[in-house]
Amino acid sequence: MVDARFAMPVEQLVQLEDRESGLSGVIAIHSTALGPAAGGCRFWRYPDADAVAADAVRLAEGMSYKNAMAGLPFGGGKAVLRLPEGPFDRDALFRAFGRAVRALEGRYVTAEDVGTRVRDMEVIADETRHVAGRTARPGLAGGDPSPWTALGVFEAMAVAARRSLGADLSELTVAVQGTGNVGGILCRMLADAGARLVLADVDPERRERLAAIHGARVVDVAEIATAEAEIFAPCALGGALDAATVAAMPAKLVCGAANNQLATPDVAALLVDRGITYVPDYVANAGGIINVSAEYLGESSLDVEARVMAIGPRVATILDQADREGVSPALVADRMAREIIASAKRLAA
Repeated sequence: MVDARFAMPVEQLVQLEDRESGLSGVIAIHSTALGPAAGGCRFWRYPDADAVAADAVRLAEGMSYKNAMAGLPFGGGKAVLRLPEGPFDRDALFRAFGRAVRALEGRYVTAEDVGTRVRDMEVIADETRHVAGRTARPGLAGGDPSPWTALGVFEAMAVAARRSLGADLSELTVAVQGTGNVGGILCRMLADAGARLVLADVDPERRERLAAIHGARVVDVAEIATAEAEIFAPCALGGALDAATVAAMPAKLVCGAANNQLATPDVAALLVDRGITYVPDYVANAGGIINVSAEYLGESSLDVEARVMAIGPRVATILDQADREGVSPALVADRMAREIIASAKRLAA
């Protein structure tokens, strides 16, 4: 189906409303060609219901591509919930969400995303088994997926830096936008690798704490994309790269953890025109969903590590193909993901 409000097709768009708990949001199922739609639950402030649905649809499509490129037996979906304006019972809200997930009878598997945490997943698990990102059990994958996301981004960045900039991370400066769960861990990995850091975050305490630990320079959020650095790492919310930002950005490599980093599709070509290498976000940041899928399938942390460490070589393949064709890596990755999904549909037909 195609929802009249959006150009992107989705298989199912589920509206979530529960006045008693304050639950309000959307579950978007983009594709189940490869398996159940898997993707996290985002809990954030939005101006209206249309903004919630638009974000859910975009993120769900990204999850289809991310899961396909990571070789996972899952399609793409996403839940986006509005953070209530006033006081609310968090557990009651996520129990209501859990019931909504249960009603989909396994078509959608949820997990953490921006604004949610392991505790929320445990509450959801009281209502449905179709949830991951819960407390890790000995010998099995699970727990907070953030470290795995950060590791995948780090590996992608290291490969891209050597290939596109001809340098190791120890020789480079990285401007990190957003130092939350994933961004903060990525900063530690980069500092341990010898990279110089420039940080920006909406939370002053968080960014100052990391800066003190790693000797980083702190700039305003509005200045981070134009900070003097060879690499720009968007690790906050989406849409960090628009035409104006790309035109002013000194970095020659973009690789970060945020989803939907391109404000509009045409930004990919603008990056190529400026000689800036772009690592497609859903390829670099797949570590979290790799951990989530392994937990759901009852696999071990060793399985997770093996798949996450494959992200770097996959990035190299995409960048090589993009260079040969003279196109954006985003175009190459999208084409690869769509072919994987299309092949699954053909086999199922």
